[in-house]
Amino acid sequence: MGCSCNNNQTITINVEGMSCNHCKAAVENALKQIGVNKVEVDLAAKKVSASYSSDKLTLDDIKKSIIDAGYEVVG
Repeated sequence: MGCSCNNNQTITINVEGMSCNHCKAAVENALKQIGVNKVEVDLAAKKVSASYSSDKLTLDDIKKSIIDAGYEVVG
């Protein structure tokens, strides 16, 4: 059952505290568990890009998930 809606958003968030592949995997898993479609973590730039349906999630949901995983959202 696919979503025929066109409310996909892609955002980039600055995240502090990620330093290794374990951190990368923890953030990716946390976001995928709440329904983010695609996650890209750039450890060197300290950025997380997330593609999601705005019908299902908000930016605050994504930020909360990152914080709950133990990382700091900056900005």
